[in-house]
Amino acid sequence: MSTLKEQLKSDLTTAIKSRDEVTAATLRMALTAVTNEEVSGKEARELSDGDVLTVLGREAKKRRESAEAYDAADRPELAARERAELEVLARYLPQQLSDDEVAAIVAAAVAEVAASGAAGGQAMGQVMKLVQPQVKGRADGGVVAGLVKAGLGM
Repeated sequence: MSTLKEQLKSDLTTAIKSRDEVTAATLRMALTAVTNEEVSGKEARELSDGDVLTVLGREAKKRRESAEAYDAADRPELAARERAELEVLARYLPQQLSDDEVAAIVAAAVAEVAASGAAGGQAMGQVMKLVQPQVKGRADGGVVAGLVKAGLGM
């Protein structure tokens, strides 16, 4: 079993004992998502810490999007709950890159691809291929794609 999954289970037990309802509910949801990922596909498998981080990142993205939707629907109490759950999940995710760090990574990749002479959609694919491994799980994909398009003048 991955050490991150063990940490989630241990923290869930602690949250239940301390009667921290938001943390307990969020960790239950996260562990359920991890278990669902383990049993999806043709055969069950054991997730690595990287796989667990991917699942947690997906759940965090859901919370961010839900909070924005609740804000747009004028439901601040539900948005606050989603943000509280996001804070719990953020404890387990890697530190997010700053906008300047992402912009620097994108600029370097754009310069490298531009030197090879690629243009248009092909250049975007090549730049994203270079950028994704560096920012995976540490930056929002939509923001990265926007920066790549801006860097390529698309």
